[in-house]
Amino acid sequence: MIIGDKMFDTTREAYVMGVLNVTPDSFSDGGRYNNYDSAMQHVEQMIADGAAIIDVGGESTRPGYTLISSQEEIHRIVPIIEGIRKNFDTVIAVDTYKNDVAEAAIVAGADMVNDIWGLRYNGKMPKVLAQYDVACCLMQNRTTPVYFNFLEEVVQDLQESVDLAIKSGISRDKICVDPGVGFGKTYQMNLKILNHLDRIRDMGYPVLLGASRKSVIGLTLGVDTNQRLEGTIATTVLGYLQGCRIFRVHDVKENIRALRMTEAILNS
Repeated sequence: MIIGDKMFDTTREAYVMGVLNVTPDSFSDGGRYNNYDSAMQHVEQMIADGAAIIDVGGESTRPGYTLISSQEEIHRIVPIIEGIRKNFDTVIAVDTYKNDVAEAAIVAGADMVNDIWGLRYNGKMPKVLAQYDVACCLMQNRTTPVYFNFLEEVVQDLQESVDLAIKSGISRDKICVDPGVGFGKTYQMNLKILNHLDRIRDMGYPVLLGASRKSVIGLTLGVDTNQRLEGTIATTVLGYLQGCRIFRVHDVKENIRALRMTEAILNS
């Protein structure tokens, strides 16, 4: 997969995407990095810990989140993206489903758009991605967790997003897919998709797993958001074993260590 000017060989290696929420209300770390200096410090640390991609988010998408205007989202993320581009040699993703926010982020220096609605929010995102020739992560999502055949429909939804991307002129080598843990799914559905990530892998595109600190971990272990590291690492290792190769996480160092240990054992 090509993201920015870098090749990600997801057939041979796993990569970690570090989460940078510049929001006051994100479910896990809202308010911790929503000023320039703290954001830059956190980026520096995540890169030092081994993050290959920094994912910048300006609007919380936790359950019950507060919608903000595109202008407010742009105001939050553009200075941060410009700062990352200026100060670090890293790949930058922007976590947004809004085409105007995505365009502003790309102009500011983003290499990739991480779209929780898989290009289907308002139909305008594919044109922006094709115009600027940037990479994208297409996530499966629904407004309500209603399915007749859950696993098949998750794959079908993702395939529809992929087909839309390709039809719009987005290169196949700039597409990855995300099963959408925590989005449009019940607790049991989240567990089931985590147990069948190979179904997503079999679509033939790099799979990005974003299970870090999600509610499925909290509900399973009975812990709050700040005590979900071990549960997150479990999803990372299981995801790797099922073919996921990009992992969107809050705790970069610990998840990279788990991945490297897993790789060492499997390659021995």
